[in-house]
This record gives sequence, C-alpha cells and structure tokens, in this order.
Amino acid sequence: MTRGKQKIEAQKKNAEKNQKNKGSQFEARAVALKIVCPVCKVQLANQNQLVDHYGSKHPKEKPPSNSE
Repeated sequence: MTRGKQKIEAQKKNAEKNQKNKGSQFEARAVALKIVCPVCKVQLANQNQLVDHYGSKHPKEKPPSNSE
C-alpha cells in the first residue's frame, strides 16, 4: 500500500490511463463508413459492399460506378 503523495500520484496516473482507453465507437464508425447507398442511404465501407448491397436489396437497379 502506498501513502500520501505516492498514493495521489498513482491515482492520477491510473485516471489518465483509464481515460485514454474510453471513447465512442461512433467516431471510428464514421471514419470507416465512407460510401452511402443513393437509394436507401445506408452507409457502407467500400465499393464491394455496395455492389453486394445492390445485389440483395436493389436487384432491379444497377450499382453506381466506382466514383472513388
């Protein structure tokens, strides 16, 4: 067990360490999902997922060309 100044420093160090690990996954998700389906506005990660999405959700329509 630590006492006094050592204890306070250890608590500060642990608080900083734990604070860095916390975060929202929404930010990471927004960065990863770059392509939006123009028909239903679903966000997708890449062109291959968009083609698969069109094949299953919008079979009568053609997927847009690769605009990236």
